[in-house]
Amino acid sequence: MLADVADTSTEGRFAWRSAGERMQRTYGAGRLALGTRDGLTVIRECYQEAGIRIRMPRVEPGEPLEAVVINTAGGITGGDRFVLDIKAGPATRAVVTTQAAEKVYRSSGGIGFFDTSITVAAGADFAWLPQEAILFDGSALERRLTVDMDAGASVLAVESVVFGRLARGERVDHAYLFDRWRIRRGGRLVYAEGLRFEGGVADALKGRACGAGAVAAASLVLVAPDAEGRVEAVRALLEQFHARGVEAGVSGFDGLLSLRLLSPDPFALRTALMNILVLLRGPVPRVWSC
Repeated sequence: MLADVADTSTEGRFAWRSAGERMQRTYGAGRLALGTRDGLTVIRECYQEAGIRIRMPRVEPGEPLEAVVINTAGGITGGDRFVLDIKAGPATRAVVTTQAAEKVYRSSGGIGFFDTSITVAAGADFAWLPQEAILFDGSALERRLTVDMDAGASVLAVESVVFGRLARGERVDHAYLFDRWRIRRGGRLVYAEGLRFEGGVADALKGRACGAGAVAAASLVLVAPDAEGRVEAVRALLEQFHARGVEAGVSGFDGLLSLRLLSPDPFALRTALMNILVLLRGPVPRVWSC
């Protein structure tokens, strides 16, 4: 149920889900290119098509540029496809986030795809901080994050997922999730992972070695010259969340910090994640607090 997998096609792998009727699907594409002018980060290109919109809230002078990606369809279901391409030019400072938690609805057939490609140039400081994806029972999502960064850049990336809405007593008995990360620094692969859930998610998450009853999970990676030197500070911060049921593991090596979070309480996990982001980069995007 839970595995580190290769980059393989996942179409047509849902024997446990009825095919259903063919329905209209949603498509969205966005491109964002950033540069500098007079020492400030500015927009060089902003393209948006169909179901994706990109908005730039006003920030205080000296703060990184902030961009908010909006899915106008209100969620993702089987057969939907979204593509996002971001280029952060030399010496830019920016954070890209999403308007709200992404709801992944039950699929009547097929997989929903969201592919994000990020290129970060020398001297740039970039953060990819989308809010969590909430998977509904019977949903199917394939999410891919590809980062190509210069050896002199800094990147902070987060992806999180919640299986069902706890306040509504929802249980995700069957779903599909494939989460793929690839980060290259100076052309060299420095981080790769593939996470797959398929079929009986709730039963798999009960297992001690898999989720130990967790319904929310998050991965965070910081690639920066001082990344590994910040591991102890993150560990110290996480101690206060252990009593709230947040299990965490963090390690650092070769200019990279990697963190995993698990919790049976999505709000506790989100709170812990927000505190870690504040520690690592400063205030979280304002939409995280709305």
